[in-house]
Amino acid sequence: MADILISATSIVLLVLFFGTINGMRPKLPSDKGQDESDDGICKSMVEPQNYVCEEHTVTTGDGYILSLQRIPVGRSGGTSVDRPPVLLQHGLMMDGSTWMLLPPEKSLAFLLVDNGFDVWIANSRGTKYSRGHVSLSPDDAAYWEWSWDELVAYDLPAMFQHIHGATGQKFHYVGHSLGTLIALAAFSKQELFGMLRSAALLSPIAYVNQISSPLAKSAADIFLGEQLYWLGLHEFEPKGEAVGKLLNDFCNQPGINCSNLMNIMTGPNCCINSSTMNVFLEHEPQATATKNMIHLAQMIRMGTVAMYDYGNEDDNMSHYGQSTPPAYNMTSIPNDFPLYLSYGGKDALSDVKDVQVLLNCLKDHNGDKLVVQYRDDYAHADFVFGFNAHEVIYDPLMAFFRLH
Repeated sequence: MADILISATSIVLLVLFFGTINGMRPKLPSDKGQDESDDGICKSMVEPQNYVCEEHTVTTGDGYILSLQRIPVGRSGGTSVDRPPVLLQHGLMMDGSTWMLLPPEKSLAFLLVDNGFDVWIANSRGTKYSRGHVSLSPDDAAYWEWSWDELVAYDLPAMFQHIHGATGQKFHYVGHSLGTLIALAAFSKQELFGMLRSAALLSPIAYVNQISSPLAKSAADIFLGEQLYWLGLHEFEPKGEAVGKLLNDFCNQPGINCSNLMNIMTGPNCCINSSTMNVFLEHEPQATATKNMIHLAQMIRMGTVAMYDYGNEDDNMSHYGQSTPPAYNMTSIPNDFPLYLSYGGKDALSDVKDVQVLLNCLKDHNGDKLVVQYRDDYAHADFVFGFNAHEVIYDPLMAFFRLH
């Protein structure tokens, strides 16, 4: 009985940690209107706002079939020729909808295209519109045998090559949260620069062992992700029936207010209104691999930015040719690559102390190639859902892109 309770608690806390890492609590089976259209992001999110939208697919080197959306021109029309391309990469448990949850005049995807950019929207493996594979089904445990290492090694290169080939241009990159980690990891290996003009990293994640969310820290410290994996749950589906029932029971406990979970996990977001939260719950959160969550928990516990640790010397030796996982060395990022980093004083996931460790790694970066923006009032989700982000974050971001 004790083991059952531990497992149930593990699932609940993991949902609270990872299912709310970039937003509110997951939508529960008892919630109304949770079904989404299966028509794709173009038809459900972009075309209703009177923008032209193209659906693209790319296949990674390890067989995953990813969806990409392209918004080539603004509502005023025109041509996509000579428009600088921009790729938007979402964070954990999110998909490309992240960038379009606010009205067009405030959503980064629409702002960019209306300001002369050619916008591409990423959807990482395992999310709703990127669940294809050349031979595996999401029902297969093997489909979920990946962590963010594979996003670095396969997803980013496949999307980068597709965009570069389709446009014939180098492009800008915007990442939020996990979208910053995979970019930094690739940059530390000095990869992908030949296709990039610059990168903007919102709520940058690299070092995370000073994370200030007590629930997130506890979830990592007691190996909750590993417990799920040992139970055979290789896919973490926050909208699943079992997880939903546990969350319903948890949220109905006396003294528990699940409406505050976003702030508990991400920090006290200053600038998100209730209408945005309602739109968020129509589209998110998305599934990810349990192994991916284990990898992030390893980083919290160890204070390192390294590849997935298989837990023993023999398995690490088999995968890496060494007894410990190889590190991603942040000091190896080329000093002349244009970087824009924006972080918040209230962020409980991209903690200011952890960001400072990253900035220390970049201390030799060329002064004219590194812009660091600090917002004392911003928490983790404000950077993508904040009602004033278009003014305080996106306007200077676009100005940075125009310089490069």
